[in-house]
Amino acid sequence: FQAEILAHYQVYEFHPVVAKLQIYCSEDLGGFYLDILKDRLYTSAPGSLARRSAQTALWHIEQAMLRWMAPFLSFTAEEAWSVLGNRESIFTQVYSEFAAPDEALLAKWTRIREIRDGVNKEIETVRAEGKVGSSLQATLQLTAGPEDHALLASLGDDLKFVFITSAIELIAGAAVSTGVTASSNTKCERCWHYRPDVGHDPAHPTICGRCTSNLFGAGEQRRFA
Repeated sequence: FQAEILAHYQVYEFHPVVAKLQIYCSEDLGGFYLDILKDRLYTSAPGSLARRSAQTALWHIEQAMLRWMAPFLSFTAEEAWSVLGNRESIFTQVYSEFAAPDEALLAKWTRIREIRDGVNKEIETVRAEGKVGSSLQATLQLTAGPEDHALLASLGDDLKFVFITSAIELIAGAAVSTGVTASSNTKCERCWHYRPDVGHDPAHPTICGRCTSNLFGAGEQRRFA
């Protein structure tokens, strides 16, 4: 991605860079990564590995984004750079060096996003019918063929966070299909997930076990989302 941006800058092609960054911000970040990440940022313990790793990833994204946009959003990039506590100008910085992308990992997440887009359409249909109020109120029955099933199963408990739903039942089948039903569980007033363990701790009757752990215990472990 960065190599393509720098190649455009070498021949003074600014419009393709603007288009690439617009798509990156709206689809890759806003429509996917940040949408998933906000649960971890909002609900995990402040100093937890889950939250700190998310903040670290965002820091690296911000560092790259300001360098990429600086040639055509000069004042915005310079102001943001100074607000972040940097004394030198953004224009004294060099581009970071990145390793070659892991093509297998890119293919994996591209397929996950394709499946997620289809699932979201099913959820929107059920929402339009008034059966659920949000994706977190939905319980998914997600059937997938062998390759897709293995890919989705590799995410473990984090799968529900990738699909922004409270529960997913992953079923082995011939092809991808989705069933959506309204959760019968209680909504946690802190994380808004519908979980069977809301109120299990008498000292905190309105929140779930996950939030109780994040607030007062060891906290949850997150691997992918």
